[in-house]
Amino acid sequence: MHRLAPCLLPLLLAACAHEAVPPPAAGSPFALDDASVAELQAAMRDGRLSARQLTTLYLERIAALDDDGPRLNAVIEINPDALAEAERLDAERTAGRVRGPLHGIPVLLKDNIDATGMANSAGSLALAEHRPARDAHLVARLREAGAVILGKTNLSEWANFRSTRSVSGWSGRGGQTRNPYVLDRNPCGSSAGSGVAVAAGLAPLAVGTETNGSIICPAAVNGVVGIKPTVGLVSRHGIIPISPSQDTAGPMAQRVADAAALLGALAGADPRDPATEAAEAHLVPDYTAFLDADALRGARIGVMRKAMGFHSEVDRVMEASIAALRVAGAEIVDPADLPSHGRFGKHAFEVLLYEFRPALEDYLADSGAPLRTLEALMAFNTAHAEHELRWFGQELFEMAAKKGPLTEAAYLEARDSARRLAGREGIDAAMDAHRLDALLTTAVGPAWPIDPVNGDHFLGAGYSAAAVAGYPSITVPAGEVHGLPVGVVFIGRAFSEPRLIALAHAFEQATRARRPPRLLPTLAP
Repeated sequence: MHRLAPCLLPLLLAACAHEAVPPPAAGSPFALDDASVAELQAAMRDGRLSARQLTTLYLERIAALDDDGPRLNAVIEINPDALAEAERLDAERTAGRVRGPLHGIPVLLKDNIDATGMANSAGSLALAEHRPARDAHLVARLREAGAVILGKTNLSEWANFRSTRSVSGWSGRGGQTRNPYVLDRNPCGSSAGSGVAVAAGLAPLAVGTETNGSIICPAAVNGVVGIKPTVGLVSRHGIIPISPSQDTAGPMAQRVADAAALLGALAGADPRDPATEAAEAHLVPDYTAFLDADALRGARIGVMRKAMGFHSEVDRVMEASIAALRVAGAEIVDPADLPSHGRFGKHAFEVLLYEFRPALEDYLADSGAPLRTLEALMAFNTAHAEHELRWFGQELFEMAAKKGPLTEAAYLEARDSARRLAGREGIDAAMDAHRLDALLTTAVGPAWPIDPVNGDHFLGAGYSAAAVAGYPSITVPAGEVHGLPVGVVFIGRAFSEPRLIALAHAFEQATRARRPPRLLPTLAP
């Protein structure tokens, strides 16, 4: 079991002297903080590295950076069977069986995804001993693809759907995850641990989940790539839910090529998730086939100006990104705002409040959780308030508990309005009007200081329309503001992942904007 943070108060680590990621472990042929999946796979194919050796190197790196040193606190639990899984995959390779591009590659999972041998808790002490008897569908697919399940990552407790004043990256079970660029800055959430782990090279790949920004935001502020797929492309079975209308899992990686490789393993139809039926016709066996460094030439990209303008330095990065797109051959339509901008948020919030309780209680019953109702979870938090409610409350739980059944007219109207305004009358309308290949805007502002007293300090973000519509989005590093990463986000129509991956990869190759984290203790004025 991975050692957990002993104190729930976020440490500012003023005494931390680390300013650079330490070198790889002795004998490692790679700098693990920058190794690509293709490089790792080639090393195993050539016999320079085994899956067991690779898994051991990442475990040592987790011990050095997550348990010790700067204590990023990104990994909440280690898979006790990780080395045994790696050995089995090495034996398969020796026997001539290679399952695919992820064979022997370690992957971390957000701690709201069922994986046998480990707890699935959503970061809550209420589920700290909840050990599901079967894998989530996406985990079964990862195992079939030959991935080594390395462990679980910390998250914003209950995927940031507990309080209106929460601090992202904090959970009662895991404590506070820290941004590896500046340690007293927030990693965003709710897939905080997944974003931090990939950024700091604790694993080459991680899986996050998103309802509204929970892949895009932590990927952007931690300087990595995040893909939020079309809802239904990846099965949600075995994932602790918020909203069947918006929930999805997706890949996080340092580069688009690696995220595309992981998406190919995650995506797949599942009869236990009806949303995947509509996606089945759009499944692609290998998303890396769409990696095209010249994909921007002739592409029409629309700029969502109304989702920008909340930070002058972020705007500077965006203008440089738009200029780079032009140089790469893209036709820029500026502005290309959504006709429905600002009109779908209140409907989407109502949908989340209505859908949370029934979806959560279905999961708790299906997975054999020790607590089965939202009321029981609230009672647990109240009984353990010194740990669970020390910094913020459970107002969202309380609001959701008061909602009626999903047959109520208020819910049906909110669901239909949110989908229509964000999708058909939002993203689709803008793309139709301007004949666009994709929309572009700021992912989110720079990381804010960790503040458990006041909570998160968001300045603005551009990911919500895709989240509410259930459409895909991809964030790619675009630059820095005072050493803090800033990302752009590409948004497209439903099931346009291949085109978005091509465009995002071309942008990444044209800009090469990502810089490795420095593990600075703070930003001095």
